[in-house]
Amino acid sequence: MAGVQAQTTPGLQVELVEDLELLREDWSALGARTGNLFATWEWNSLWWQEMGRGRRLLTAAVRDDGGALVGLLPAYLAFAAGPVRMIRLLGRGQGDRLGPICMPADRLRVSSALGAALRSKPWTNALLLAEQLPAEEGWRGLLGAHPVSREASPVLELTTSDWDEFLAGRSANFRQQVRSRERRLARDHDMRYRLIEDADALPGALDTLFGLHGARWGEEGAPEFGLAQGFHRAFAACAHARGWLRLWLLEVDGHTVAAWHGFRFGGADWYYQSGRDPAWDRQSVGAVLLAHTIRDCVEAGIPRYLLLRGDEAYKQRFATADPGLETVAVGSGLGGRAAMAALAGMRRLPPARRQRIARVLGA
Repeated sequence: MAGVQAQTTPGLQVELVEDLELLREDWSALGARTGNLFATWEWNSLWWQEMGRGRRLLTAAVRDDGGALVGLLPAYLAFAAGPVRMIRLLGRGQGDRLGPICMPADRLRVSSALGAALRSKPWTNALLLAEQLPAEEGWRGLLGAHPVSREASPVLELTTSDWDEFLAGRSANFRQQVRSRERRLARDHDMRYRLIEDADALPGALDTLFGLHGARWGEEGAPEFGLAQGFHRAFAACAHARGWLRLWLLEVDGHTVAAWHGFRFGGADWYYQSGRDPAWDRQSVGAVLLAHTIRDCVEAGIPRYLLLRGDEAYKQRFATADPGLETVAVGSGLGGRAAMAALAGMRRLPPARRQRIARVLGA
C-alpha cells in the first residue's frame, strides 16, 4: 500500500494501491462475494498485467476501522497532458459490468468515502471516466456523476429447470424457430456440441474461437476482443482452473462452425463472446449454439443468464429484463473541468475520429 489517506467517512479509510498483488487475498474474497465476474481479482489483475502498458495504477482501497476491505475503485491514470488528466477503470474495453466494488449494503458509505477521495490527492484535479456501470447499482447518483451514455445489458431470469417448460412460456413462433433450427441441422448433418473441459484442449479451442470471431465480425464488430488475445487467453486459463469457464463449440460434419465463450460464476451463466462461420449462416448455426447454451443453463438450475452488453435483436428476444449499463464522469479541479470539456468536444466528432482519439486516451 502507499499514500494512506485521511479518514473520509466515519469508520472508513481510503488507501492508494500501486501493487495489486498486495490485495490478492482480500480482493479475491470480496470479488467472490459480489457475484460479479468482472469484479474479481483475477479479471482485474490479469487485465492490468496484459493491458496496463506502464501506466500508473490509482486504485483506491476502502477499509473499515478493523482493516477489513469493504470497497475498491480499481482505477489507473489513462492520460495526462497539461491540465487534462483522465482516470479510467481497470477492465475497460473488455469488461461489461465495471465500477466500484463492494457489497450492496456498503454502497452508500463506500460511495461517500470514494467521493471524498476523488477530491483529494492523487485522484484530485482529474476526470474519472467510469464505463459500463450496472445501472441498477445506482453509482451515478451515489457519486454525483455526470451521465455520458447508456447502453443495453439484457438479462434472462429463469424460473424453471425444465427446457420444455421454459419454451412453453415463450411465443409459438419463438418455440418453433428454436426447435426447428436444431432439428434441421441434426437431420441434414452429423452435428455435436462440445464443451471444452480438458486444459490441453483449451489453446486450440481458443484459436478456433478467435478465428470464427474474426471471420464473422472482422474489424467492424468487436475489435477489442481480437486485439486483446493475450489477456483473454490468460483469463480463460485462469477461469478454467477455477471451474468458471464455459467454452462451447458446435461441430458439423467434423468441422467447427460456431463457438460460444462465456462463464458460470456467481449464480449466473455469462455470455461473453461468440463467433461463427459465415458460410453456415443459412443454417443459423450461431442461433443453434446460443439456444443450446441457454438450455444447458436452464437444465443446470442456474437462475440467471446474462446476455451482457449489446442491444442485438437476438438478445432482446431471449431477455426478460434490461437494467442497462451507464458510463459516467466525475471531475474535480481544473484538470477535471478541462478533461470534461475535452470529453464533451470529442462526443461531437465523427465516429471514426472519436474512436481514434479514444484509443489514445485510454489504450
